[in-house]
Amino acid sequence: MTTVPNFLNTPTSSVKDLAITFAPLSLEEVYALADDQANGAVVVMSGMVRNQTDGKPVVCLEYQAYEPMVINIFKQIATEIRSKWSNINRVVIHHRTGKLKIGEISVLIAVGSPHRAEAFEACRYAIDTLKHNAPIWKKEWYNELDGKLSSSWVSIAACETQESC
Repeated sequence: MTTVPNFLNTPTSSVKDLAITFAPLSLEEVYALADDQANGAVVVMSGMVRNQTDGKPVVCLEYQAYEPMVINIFKQIATEIRSKWSNINRVVIHHRTGKLKIGEISVLIAVGSPHRAEAFEACRYAIDTLKHNAPIWKKEWYNELDGKLSSSWVSIAACETQESC
């Protein structure tokens, strides 16, 4: 797991708050990292592999990332969130790489805040900004009508304008 040092995700952070990893993501771990006694809300966004894209049957997705830059983008997102919503206590962003099956979690974002409105807004900002800025690519594997597999690489930034991503 590639993680960012603690000092980069201050004020109240753990070294595990911002991560890109090959290992399966844990909803419980991400929630626990975002939890804080000052929170009135923790909002979690879970992105997962679905079984179709644009009506084509998806078999699995494969993610690749330029990890050092991804961590820097995650750090920027956390910093921007804290400047836009000063009450945010915790920002946790984890993304997965490798081949993922239908139903597996590819990204988890959790934001802890005293108030739910800011937590919802910051969480949405985090996923939208991540999809636009992070150097992460996904390969969609499809099951064609003739039983053969086909695939194509897509930058997750390209998904910003597509409802299907």
